Amino acid sequence: MARKSLTTSLRNLRVTTFLFLVLLSLHAVIGSGHDYHDALRKSILFFEGQRSGKLPPDQRVRWRRDSALNDGSTVGRDLTGGYYDAGDNIKFGFPMAFTTTLLSWSIIDFGRNMGPELKNAVKAVKWAADYLLKVTAVPDVVYVQVGDAYSDHNCWERPEDMDTLRSVYKIDGSHPGSDVAGETAAALAAASIVFRSRDPAYSRLLLNRAVRVFDFADRHRGAYSSSLRSAVCPFYCDVNGYQDELLWGAVWLHKASRRRRYREYVVKNEVILHAGDTINEFGWDNKHAGINVLISKEVLMGRAEYFESFKQNADDFICSILPGISHPQVQYSPGGLIFKAGGSNMQHVTSLSFLLLAYSSYLSHANKVVPCGETTASPALLKHLAKRQVDYILGDNPLGMSYMVGYGPRYPLRIHHRGSSLPSVQAHPARIRCKEGSRYFLSPNPNPNVHVGAVVGGPNITDAFPDSRPFFQESEPTTYINAPLVGLLAYFSAHP
Repeated sequence: MARKSLTTSLRNLRVTTFLFLVLLSLHAVIGSGHDYHDALRKSILFFEGQRSGKLPPDQRVRWRRDSALNDGSTVGRDLTGGYYDAGDNIKFGFPMAFTTTLLSWSIIDFGRNMGPELKNAVKAVKWAADYLLKVTAVPDVVYVQVGDAYSDHNCWERPEDMDTLRSVYKIDGSHPGSDVAGETAAALAAASIVFRSRDPAYSRLLLNRAVRVFDFADRHRGAYSSSLRSAVCPFYCDVNGYQDELLWGAVWLHKASRRRRYREYVVKNEVILHAGDTINEFGWDNKHAGINVLISKEVLMGRAEYFESFKQNADDFICSILPGISHPQVQYSPGGLIFKAGGSNMQHVTSLSFLLLAYSSYLSHANKVVPCGETTASPALLKHLAKRQVDYILGDNPLGMSYMVGYGPRYPLRIHHRGSSLPSVQAHPARIRCKEGSRYFLSPNPNPNVHVGAVVGGPNITDAFPDSRPFFQESEPTTYINAPLVGLLAYFSAHP
């Protein structure tokens, strides 16, 4: 019975894959007609609307002003700068570090395709990296959050008007946080590669700091959501554990430094730190698929047989995400969008699609394919899969709606974002206090400030989308949705 069921499943998979390939071929022939370079420009511009601190003279998002200029003063540190993670006014270190890592990876792999937007992408990385240097300036301490989330979420205020608590939260030797520290080390190491030839002195500073932060993360093991539960949960609670971030940090340090000790750390800790767990998860909380894809590049180049098991994990990830394979953790909507249970689905769409594209590139250079039972996944198929997701975001979907604000004729107008939904300081110079903003939150009117480039959480499993601020899981943009999308749009702007 089991054999018959398996045979039927494989037959169904072949039929589904064949039909999917036919549709992809038609899509490629007809063409999507999207202006990927315009979308790339806007996806990078979004980060300027998320800036915290003193804005620079070349700030292009003019409805924003300086904000949170006293961050860190309660602990005697300058913790100004960085990014607000989403539609609120908190600086959460965990997703900000992941955003920095993915922006850097986008530039490392696809910067050559960015054209004149490369300089803006590099600026976006530097804005984050400068902040990460501030929060790691004290040895064996990382300041991981500025702002009290409960106080902030109780108000609907512009960041320029904030009078909510700007509490500062840190991890240290007595209150470990290997997850956020490991991700911060990864971000600093990845950013050091971005600046290696552009600013060698800054690159060395980033790499040396990454080494120090990783050492701290590894010596003082523990989850930051155990040390700081009341502050970080349920917002960016580390559900997945800190082990993957230690591997992730070591992999990026291996890539950035080429020091033997990081390679040996990865090999030695592969089983101990569960490299083969949840292979089709990738996001601010779970790095497993990213670890396997990133390391596999070296295996495919014929340089690192000792990492072969990571490539097997990466192959398994690819097979698990192919349409037609019934996998409990990865589904597709009727319109073809990757869907994973939980909040803000578009973060999974962009992160997993980025891995599909990156792995496709690595396979292509090695002239390899991924065997998936009785079918194979070619580099071309992986690129098509990634492109289909990008095109869905840009408007090729059942609603005919772009999920990037400011791109295309129809896009979300009422995004869950304080600065965008409240009148700008220029339009309304008087302070708008905590509860005074509620009427803007509940208003049926479009946001007065168009947050160009913001990609929202997106539609549900049935492709339905409520363009409404209170539906935050669908209507809130985040930096970690956009960061991997930058790399995807860069590639497709050069290879439409």
